[in-house]
Amino acid sequence: MTTQQVADRFYELDTKHDFQTIYSELYAPDAKSIEPAHSHWGTVQGMEAIHEKGKQFNELIEEIHGGYTNPPIVAGNFFACAMGFEATFKGQGRSKTDEIAVYEVKDGKIISEQFFY
Repeated sequence: MTTQQVADRFYELDTKHDFQTIYSELYAPDAKSIEPAHSHWGTVQGMEAIHEKGKQFNELIEEIHGGYTNPPIVAGNFFACAMGFEATFKGQGRSKTDEIAVYEVKDGKIISEQFFY
């Protein structure tokens, strides 16, 4: 798939909240996930580590109140989406997060994701 096709499929699945298909269909097995320096999540490599990071994050959430993902913008081997959500975190209260997510594609698969928030 081209970067545009990966981006379009990502957006289609993301709007359905079908993250399992996103990971299994669009990600390379050794993909890297990069969080901002101020985040306690850091950088992880490989789908097992990405799944574990997601699991740990989801365990912090008491309730999700809503979210969004804007259509992707493609440039070369990269695409970016503005996205965000509002949630109540266990012991921390309700908060809203907006971010830019940048994805790198190689050989038809996402090889890295990087989040800016």
